[in-house]
Amino acid sequence: MINQKSPGLPSIDEIDIPALKEKYRQERDKRLRKEGQEQYLRPVGRYSGAYEIDPYTSATPRKPSFDEVDVVVLGGGWSGILAGVHLKRVGIDDFRIIDHAGDFGGVWYWNRYPGLECDNDAYCYLPLLEETGFMPSKKFTDGFEIREYAQSIARRYGLYEKALFHTMVESLRWDDELKRWRVGTRQGDELKARFVIMANGLLNIPKLPAIPGIDEYRGHMFHSARWDYEYTGGEEKNPVLDRLADKRVALVGTGATAIQLVPYLGRYSKEFFVLQRTPSCVDSRRNTPTDPEWVKNLQPGWQARRRANFHRGANERFLPFEKDLICDIWTEVNRNISAELEEEGWPKISDEEYARRYEEMDFRVMERLRRRVDQIVKDPQTAAKLKPWYRYMCKRPTSNDQYYQTFNRPNVHLIDVSETQGVEQLTPKGFIHQGREYEVDCIIFATGYEVTSDLERRWGIPVFEGRGGFSMYDNWKGTYKTLHGMMTHGFPNIFFCGYYQGGLNSTLTLNFEEQVKHMAYIIRAAMDRGAVAVEPTKEAQDAWVRHVRATEVDRSEWIASCTPGYFNNEGQPILDEDGNPRYRFYLGEVYGPGWDAFVSLLEAWREEGQLAGLRLEKAEEVAGVPA
Repeated sequence: MINQKSPGLPSIDEIDIPALKEKYRQERDKRLRKEGQEQYLRPVGRYSGAYEIDPYTSATPRKPSFDEVDVVVLGGGWSGILAGVHLKRVGIDDFRIIDHAGDFGGVWYWNRYPGLECDNDAYCYLPLLEETGFMPSKKFTDGFEIREYAQSIARRYGLYEKALFHTMVESLRWDDELKRWRVGTRQGDELKARFVIMANGLLNIPKLPAIPGIDEYRGHMFHSARWDYEYTGGEEKNPVLDRLADKRVALVGTGATAIQLVPYLGRYSKEFFVLQRTPSCVDSRRNTPTDPEWVKNLQPGWQARRRANFHRGANERFLPFEKDLICDIWTEVNRNISAELEEEGWPKISDEEYARRYEEMDFRVMERLRRRVDQIVKDPQTAAKLKPWYRYMCKRPTSNDQYYQTFNRPNVHLIDVSETQGVEQLTPKGFIHQGREYEVDCIIFATGYEVTSDLERRWGIPVFEGRGGFSMYDNWKGTYKTLHGMMTHGFPNIFFCGYYQGGLNSTLTLNFEEQVKHMAYIIRAAMDRGAVAVEPTKEAQDAWVRHVRATEVDRSEWIASCTPGYFNNEGQPILDEDGNPRYRFYLGEVYGPGWDAFVSLLEAWREEGQLAGLRLEKAEEVAGVPA
C-alpha cells in the first residue's frame, strides 16, 4: 500500500451522519454569541501590556526618522522578511522594515510560552531551506529555533540595517502631490515612501475576552503571547515553571496555544483550572528528530515537492499512487481516502463523488479523535467534555502527546464554560462558574488574535487613507475589492499580504513568498517605466472580483455550520456591499481553481510584461506634459 489508513478509523457503518450533524448543530448553537467580535477587548489602556509592551528587548532611544525611501515594509515577521529578500533580488535596496517588536520574527518573536512548537510540518513551513542549507531539528520544531532561523535570514540578506524596531505605525496617508505614502509613527517618524507593503501578519494583535469583572481581578494576569517567566519561573529553552508550585492558575482558552501550554501548567501548578468553551481535536504528535540519513538523500527541489505534497494532502487531494510525505492530522482525511481508493483499484470518480467521500471521511476521522479521548482520559465526565463536536477544520487541528494525559492529574480541573458561552465573571480573587467562586492567583489568556475581526482592529492603524482621504476601512467594509488579492483601486503603490482574494496554500509562508515576489516585480517594473504611481483600474478590479466569486467554491453552508471561532467570524455572517449576509472562510475569498492555477496565472501575467489591469501614472503626466 502507498498509504495506510489511520489506526482505529471507524467504518462508515459505525457512525450515524444525520445524528452527528444534529449534534454538531446543537453544540454550535449553544456557543453562538450575538456580540460576535465584540466579545473581545482591544489590548489598549490597562490591557496594553498584552500588545504594546515588549517584555523581551529594551527599546533603544532614537531620533525620529524623516527619510524618503522607495519602499516601507510594515512588519518584521515572515512576510516582511520575505518581502525584504525579494526586494533585494530585484535590485531594490532603498527600503525600511518597521515593526513594533524589538527584533525580527513576528509571531515567533512575541510567543515564547512553554511548549511552543511549529504545529505543522517544519520542513514545509520554514522558507528558503534549500537556499540557506538550514534544516529544522525535528518535524515540529521549537519556537525559539524558528525565531533564530528567521533572524539568521534577516542577517544573511542585510535586513537589520533597514529596520526600525519598537516602532508603531499610527497613520498611512497617500499624498497625491508628492506621489508618496506618508507613514506616521508613535515615535514621531514621518517617512515618505514611494511604495508600501502591508506585511503586518495574521497573528499580530492579541485579543482578550471581555469577561464581566475583568477590571476587578487583582491577581496576576497576562496573555500567552507575552509570557511572564519572571512570574512562572523557568525560561523559554528550559520551561521548568517552578514558581507556580504554590500557585493556583487558570487558563482561559483551549485552542492551538493551550494544547501546547496545558501539559506544562498542569505539571507545575499547585492547582490548575482549564476554562474551556470549545474543545480542540487533539491527535498524537509523533514528533520525530530529523534523520541525518534522510537529509543526505534529499535531491534538489525537495522542499517545493514536499510543500506541493502537503498542500494536496491538506487542502485538495492526493494524486493516484502519491505517497503522503507528511502523515499527520493535517493530511489524514485525504490520506485515508487515498488508501481506500487504492484498495478499490483507483477507480475514476467525479469531483462530486470525491466530495461525498471527503464528507464521510471527515465524520469518521472526527469520531476516531473522540474515541481517542476515551482511551486516554480516565474520568468519563471529563472525557465527555473534551470531545470535539464539529467538522474537521472548523477549528484548527492540533496534536500533542501529553494534553489529554494532563487531565488525569489530581491537581487539574476542566471547567466547561460552553453553557454560559464563556467565562461568566471575574472577581477580585478569581472567577465565577455556576454560582461558585474559584480563587486563583493567576489568570492566563490563551484567547488568540485579531485574525478575522474588523480591519481596523486587525491592523491596528488608526488612520489609513488613500486618494482624496478615502478610508481604507470604508473601502473594504463588508467585502474585499482587489486585483490578484494584493492591490486595490484608489490606493496606489500599496500592496497587501494575506488571504483576501487569491490562492490559498496550506503552507502559510509559501503564500507570503509568492505574494511578495509578485509585489517586488510590480514595484521594479513601475520604477523601470518611470511611473510615480501604479494601481488597479476600477474595471480590472471589478473583473477580478467577479472572476474570484464565479470560481470560488461555495463553502457557506459548511462555514455557517461550524462552531464559532476565528475561522468563521465567530459564527456571524458579514454584510457585503449590497447588505447581503455572507459567511466567509478564514480571512477572505479563495480562488476556486486552486493554488497551482493561481500561481500559474500570476506567472503568466508577469511573463506577458504588460502589467495588465494596472494604470501607471508617469511623472510627465503629473507635470502636465503629455506622456
